[in-house]
Amino acid sequence: MRKCGVLCPIFSLPSNYGIGTFGKSAYEFVDLLKKAGQSYWQILPLGQTGYGDSPYQSFSTFAGNPYFIDLDMLKEDGLLTLPECEQVEVCDNPAYVDYEKMYFSRYKVLRHAFERFRAPLEKRYDKFVKKNSYWLEDYALYMALKDHFEGKPFTDWDTDIRLRKKKAMARYKEQLAKEIDFYKFLQYCFYRQWKKLKKYANKKGIEIIGDIPIYVAFDSADTWAGPEMFQLDDSGYPLAVAGCPPDAFCETGQLWGNPLYDWNYHKQTKYDWWIKRIAYCYELYDVVRIDHFRGFESYYAIPYLDLTAEFGHWEPGPGYGLFEAMKKALGDRKVIAEDLGFLTDEVKALVAKTGYPGMKIIEFAFGNYEDSGYLPHHYDKNSIVYTGTHDNETAAGWLAGLSKEDKKFVKEYCHCHRDKGLTEALVRLALMSVSDTAVIPIQDYLELDNAARINTPSTLGENWKWRLLPGQFDEKTAEKMKKLAAISFRLPKKKA
Repeated sequence: MRKCGVLCPIFSLPSNYGIGTFGKSAYEFVDLLKKAGQSYWQILPLGQTGYGDSPYQSFSTFAGNPYFIDLDMLKEDGLLTLPECEQVEVCDNPAYVDYEKMYFSRYKVLRHAFERFRAPLEKRYDKFVKKNSYWLEDYALYMALKDHFEGKPFTDWDTDIRLRKKKAMARYKEQLAKEIDFYKFLQYCFYRQWKKLKKYANKKGIEIIGDIPIYVAFDSADTWAGPEMFQLDDSGYPLAVAGCPPDAFCETGQLWGNPLYDWNYHKQTKYDWWIKRIAYCYELYDVVRIDHFRGFESYYAIPYLDLTAEFGHWEPGPGYGLFEAMKKALGDRKVIAEDLGFLTDEVKALVAKTGYPGMKIIEFAFGNYEDSGYLPHHYDKNSIVYTGTHDNETAAGWLAGLSKEDKKFVKEYCHCHRDKGLTEALVRLALMSVSDTAVIPIQDYLELDNAARINTPSTLGENWKWRLLPGQFDEKTAEKMKKLAAISFRLPKKKA
């Protein structure tokens, strides 16, 4: 069945408190998606961000981002007052997130809510803590310890607790009990608010597409609590780290720095941690986009402490065994394979064997009049087409930077011979393609330039910040989107 959706991260929603949340604007966004004839909302990972603010480098693969907890909803619950909410410092420009101000003011306000919360009276809280204890206990202790050690990575903590010695664990659990409870409270608020929003979206016919990053951050509860799952030395430091080799886009490659998995360990444990991780994703999302899918066939290993990705080498990944175990444990679930980049025949064979749809990017299609595999006449139905992803320029920004010859190619292929209307022509090209599903970044429907770009890979400081302004996505835009969905036969089927 042909469907379409919109890519827009939670942090990009409007709000009064400096970052998008699970509050009123999120519900209004869902309502507009419904009016626009959409079936999907892709939101990126919901994880708690750390250095660099990337949702792909989280302090926990399970924990949610406390910034997304809506303060007005906590106020309605009697946990905050309006003056307390107004203590949050926000970016001077409402079109962007100021993460430094978020970090120094948001948690102070959330602590007010925690002080008023009465856990013993809240049965749902107790149920949440027990159900999620397999990750929540380690995460909450890790975050409390991180505060105790003034934000330092766990490798700089005292040796006894860095290596999780039994006596040290017991001592810190007692010493930091209140802080541990604070972080459990935040996760409870996050989960409760998100599940309510997701339920609302699902009732409106909108399914949620979320991401699962292939790797976890080195400085994370996952690495600290489960060193046996990764390629680490006896002191807990990586033997090698993740990244991508040099290519036409980056001559020194991409050095991500994530610890690499010990795939022999995961195979011996029948991929138990992976299955728990993916199962939890399906509590949060309806469809899971698995990031960097080619890394499951083979992954790029870079020597630890190297300053670039130039001197890495390829190692075999788990292959189909992981997905076989996943399907056996969880059944057939909706998955998108992020199969972008240079793909070997072996990677293509793995994607085909799983049966998961891969991704097609319109922005990758045009260059030097070459017959690229990303041009729509090469697509098959079992694929997801995007004009661009969160890692790409906006369509308007991309068009503005094209060479004269490449732009001529775009115009001729789209049969649109003026600059005006060319962004919409690219959106139409994606929607009219044979791909079963088309997902368009909201920036491209609004024809915004690169000031609205989400992320520029291999850079720090200016990413993950862009936000919609109040009223920027309106009913007029929704009506235009619905017409495009109708003419491309992607409107949801009416129930009999």
